[in-house]
Formats: sequence, C-alpha cells, structure tokens
Amino acid sequence: MDFYILAQQLVNGITLGTIYGLIAVGYTMVYGVIRMINFAHGDVYMVSAYIAAITLAVLSFFGVQSVPFALVSVLVITCFVTGVYGWAIERVAYSPLRGSTKLAPLISAIGISLMLQSYVQIAQGARDQGVPILISGAFRFGTEKDFAQITYMQVVILLASIIAMAILTYVINHTQIGRQCRATQQNRAISAVLGVNTDRIISTVFVIGASTAAVGGTLVTFNYGSFNFFIGFVMGIKAFTAAVLGGIGSLPGAILGGLLLGLTEALFAGYVSTDYKDVFAFALLIIILFFRPYGLLGRPEIHKV
Repeated sequence: MDFYILAQQLVNGITLGTIYGLIAVGYTMVYGVIRMINFAHGDVYMVSAYIAAITLAVLSFFGVQSVPFALVSVLVITCFVTGVYGWAIERVAYSPLRGSTKLAPLISAIGISLMLQSYVQIAQGARDQGVPILISGAFRFGTEKDFAQITYMQVVILLASIIAMAILTYVINHTQIGRQCRATQQNRAISAVLGVNTDRIISTVFVIGASTAAVGGTLVTFNYGSFNFFIGFVMGIKAFTAAVLGGIGSLPGAILGGLLLGLTEALFAGYVSTDYKDVFAFALLIIILFFRPYGLLGRPEIHKV
C-alpha cells in the first residue's frame, strides 16, 4: 500500500514539476540576457490559459472533432498568440527603460502584471472558467484496492513537455539565433560590437519564454479543466522559485528546480498535509540556498576589472 502511495505521489510530482519547469524557463532566459526578472511572466501564463480555451471553443464551433488535431492546433495557436504578448511586454515595459535604473523596469513589469489581470477580468469576467475534458482514462498499476495510476492527460503533459524542452534545447545549442542568445547572455556590449542585433535577441527571448509558458498554461488548462484571472500569481511565484532553486540563468537548472519543487509538494501533500505543502517547499528553498546561494546548477557571477 505504501509503495502505491509513493508511486502515485511521484507521478503527480513529476507532472507538476514539468509544468513548473516550463514556466521557469521564461524567468531564467530573460534574467540570463538582461539580468532582470519579468514579474509579468506569471500573468502571461494566465493569459495563455484563456487563449487555449477560446481557441478550443472556436475549433468546436467549426465542428472539429479530432482530439489530437484539436490539442495540437490549440497548442500551436496559443504559443503563437502568447508569444506576441511576450514581444509586446518587452517592447512596452522593458525596451523604453533599458538605459534607466534596474528598479524602473521592475515597477513597469509589475504594472503590466496588474494590467493583464484587470484586462482579463474585464474581458472574460471574474468567475472561474472551464473547458471540457478532452482526454479521460488512466493506466492503472496494482490491485483493485491498492493501486497507482497515471492519467492519459498526464502522459500527454509529460510527452509535450519533453518535446518542448527538446526543441528549445536544440534551438539554443544548435542554431544561429541560439548562439546569438548565448553570446548576448555572456556579454551584450561585445555581442553588439560583433554584429549581433541585441535588441532583436532580447525580444526573441521574451517570445520564447512566453511560448514555453503557453505550453504549460495549455496543458494545465486541459488537465484541470478550470482557471481564472488570478492563477498567474501563484504559478508565477512557484515557477520563479523553481528558477531560483535550480540556478536562475540556467536552462537545465530551471527544469531541475521545477521537478524538485513539484516532487516536494506532492510528497509532502501525500504524507503530511496539503495545507502546508507550500510552506515546506519554500523552507526547502531557503535551506538549499543557504548552502548553494546561486542555486543547484547556478554559477556565481564574475566581474572582471
């Protein structure tokens, strides 16, 4: 019996952790390039949930019945539209303030966050929204009384997350725009001298971060079936925690931090209490940062003089 409880919590934790990791990627990429935190990122995730629901409703209106086609279409369209939101946020909240103090873009990003919440609340209403369950059923392991299961939707979440991270890894490591992103992260001034359009790269990083958040928002929407205009705050805080835990600025660190946070929450909720799972998760973060101030895979910044 204990084995199946453990197995179930591990499945739940890994599924939740992959979502945290996808959203944390946006934080860590933006920080890696401009050394600032995009505090509107959680609300970009929230907006993607609404875009996914609206896209699904439009496809249903036109009679689309194929579940795989609907899922892929919603995912692609949501990533594209949410990427436009990410580009707009960079153009409005960050680009005009690039030469100012670091505090100004931070306040601007918080303003964008509040604006997105109010905009969605006015446009879609304050009530919880929902989408129909497209994929039901689960793989079960064990007996009729004692068993662990992984739902078909959880399988889709894991596969989609792996594919998204594989594509992102390939783009960053093996394409010209990925090399330019890494060069801009290492030294923006020298990259500009060598011919890299750093303004375009910064906008691209915001688009990529928003798109990965859109993958997470779409998958969570289809998994739980309900959402509201305030879901971005809590998810944004947890994804930011995952990015810091893994080492902000490190893509593998974002995924590792997300998985650790998801597993910690699931195990504590399953064995102790769901009421204090967040307390335990943040306590773990404090303990790890006490011994690893730069996160598990982060590196200390070296300033040359």
